[in-house]
Amino acid sequence: MIVFISGGSKSGKSSLAEDLAVKLAGDATRWYIATMVPHDEEDRQRIRKHIASRSGKGFITLESADADPSIAIGREKDTFLLDSVTALLSNRMFRNDYSVDPECGKKTTEALLQLAGRVNNIVFVSDYIYADAENYGELTEEYRRNLALIDQALANAAGLVIEMTGSFPIVHKGELL
Repeated sequence: MIVFISGGSKSGKSSLAEDLAVKLAGDATRWYIATMVPHDEEDRQRIRKHIASRSGKGFITLESADADPSIAIGREKDTFLLDSVTALLSNRMFRNDYSVDPECGKKTTEALLQLAGRVNNIVFVSDYIYADAENYGELTEEYRRNLALIDQALANAAGLVIEMTGSFPIVHKGELL
């Protein structure tokens, strides 16, 4: 099963994703694909909070800034949680060498759909960054367009699509487990 969860910052997306991944996995191995590359103390603090919140839930963490689909080789019967699509896109679009790949949305979409096709269950977490009417710079707008492309493809492929708002899940597709 593919689950797609989107919502605003600190809306409870990650906690819900963890709970759903645990339910989906049953006795199978649970993998947590952590895509955030910390850039400052606030990022490191957020990572520590996420590690603490999943403590005791049986996840094995894979730090993967690019979430290459080969990460699933030999783990096809397992359940994965990828948190987050938003950070993954940032890693792929804004590279360590300071170059930018504004066309990476399609490649990232293909990679995530390949990953989803290789595993028993996967839960994707993404940030909903489309609600404002603000006009941003071209790179930010390209980032938002790429994330929208990825999110739409994942939601289309998912059997369960959830939007978190105010810590409450709104199910747009499928049924909450």
